[in-house]
Amino acid sequence: MTDLGQVAGLWRYPVSSLAGQPMQALSFGPDGAEGDRGYGLFDVASGIVAAPDRNPAKWDRAPRVRTRLSEGGGLEVRTPDGEWLTAPDAASDAEIGDYLGFEVAVRPYTDAAPQLADGSTVAPRYRKAPVHLLTTASLARLKALHPDGDPDPRRFRPSILVAMPEVEGEFPESAWLGRRLAIGDLELTVSEPCRRCGFTVIAQDGFDNDPGILRTLVRHNGHNIGVYCTVDRPGRIREGDTLRFL
Repeated sequence: MTDLGQVAGLWRYPVSSLAGQPMQALSFGPDGAEGDRGYGLFDVASGIVAAPDRNPAKWDRAPRVRTRLSEGGGLEVRTPDGEWLTAPDAASDAEIGDYLGFEVAVRPYTDAAPQLADGSTVAPRYRKAPVHLLTTASLARLKALHPDGDPDPRRFRPSILVAMPEVEGEFPESAWLGRRLAIGDLELTVSEPCRRCGFTVIAQDGFDNDPGILRTLVRHNGHNIGVYCTVDRPGRIREGDTLRFL
């Protein structure tokens, strides 16, 4: 077995397209991280879910809305100038709507009512390869190619960020397709590269809008950074755990 690096960050995303919840430890099952993407933020008028990558003019402020799950599993949301509020709830829907400038509603994806225009939902889209793994080596390569940019990992919304030495001239995990990985008891198979979208361009707290991020990835790594993985063996991992090949 070859040690590749250590877990430097863990996130789950209780509401798709909103800010993720950083975690010191996180459990992964067959469908990915516990509590991940169970909810969506919907435009009440159209019934369409938030899509900052496809419609940034409408949704580009959505990633600044913070989300978290309480110890009991309840969802809470917070706008940049607000307080933590329970969701789904009329009060939190109203506060997010006031922040975005139109009427919205947080709803679970199990809800039979609002769906995407094409009839799909976000949650099943991730079940094929539900774990997104990204390395600091790839972020360093992106920075080298785009020195004026800020490749903050939050742009890319990984489940797992692994700190590992730089590999000169490479986005290293792009070469891991088909490889099996282990982090503690968690076992994964790298199934496909993570093709990036316009979400990577959008400003969030601490970094600005930057089209050069996506242009650089298109030009130098086939539109990709990071990889998607399937779960072979569920497990709970913590920051500092070692990633290794199986």
